[in-house]
Amino acid sequence: MIHQLAAVDKRAKISKNVIVEPFTTIAGDVEIGEGTWIGSNVTIMDGARIGKNCRIFPGTVISAIPQDLKFDGEDTQTIIGDDTTIRECVTVNRGTKALGHTKIGKNCLIMATSHIAHDCVIGDHVIIVNGCGIAGHVEIGDYTVMGGLSAVHQFGKIGKHVMISGGTLVRKDIPPYVKVAREPMSYAGINSVGLRRRGFTNEKIFEIQKIYRAIFQMKMNVSQAITHIEKEMLPTAERDEILQFIQNSPRGIVKGYGTGKDN
Repeated sequence: MIHQLAAVDKRAKISKNVIVEPFTTIAGDVEIGEGTWIGSNVTIMDGARIGKNCRIFPGTVISAIPQDLKFDGEDTQTIIGDDTTIRECVTVNRGTKALGHTKIGKNCLIMATSHIAHDCVIGDHVIIVNGCGIAGHVEIGDYTVMGGLSAVHQFGKIGKHVMISGGTLVRKDIPPYVKVAREPMSYAGINSVGLRRRGFTNEKIFEIQKIYRAIFQMKMNVSQAITHIEKEMLPTAERDEILQFIQNSPRGIVKGYGTGKDN
């Protein structure tokens, strides 16, 4: 299943039913799970750990050393979960000693020419559209969709079920379940369409809307909004997840549209 014109180090651990197309190069410290397809002209470097049934398209470079001047040759990894598709000319750098790995979850779609830098942690079922740039140490939650040509500042955090409009510059953290758009980036409502597709009930969606109305539309600062939510709204998994995300955001969260100031 490995083409004779591919260059695969004998030390690489290649599972059954893996297809490697011509002119691809695979280094020695690499593991690839069953059923994965590696297109032509792909480069997979030391430290790559690729799951089952992945698809990696031509021109992609996986697990190159970080573009970080502090990197000193430490032994780190790039981890890619099962059933993830990585399209043409994507670059994914391996981690540094800060975290030790870069990780992409299961069932993700990383579209052409996007870049994922060192020490990023990307959840499951994430879609990153063409031409996105994700700086180092970024965290992206499950089921997030990142529109094309968007960019995320280093150490940025993005919650679960977020929808990011194309061309967005993500300078602040984005809490779970919301949409963001415009320049500068602003809150644009909750991701109700995505939530319904993933089985959230209308009651649960209304609860999330009510929480974000308090944060973005009731003319309170974030601290006042958190106090109001804790006092007026019953604890739920979603409420507590939102509050914990905001309280653990040293960078601060996205601003509300038209407020003229950061929240």
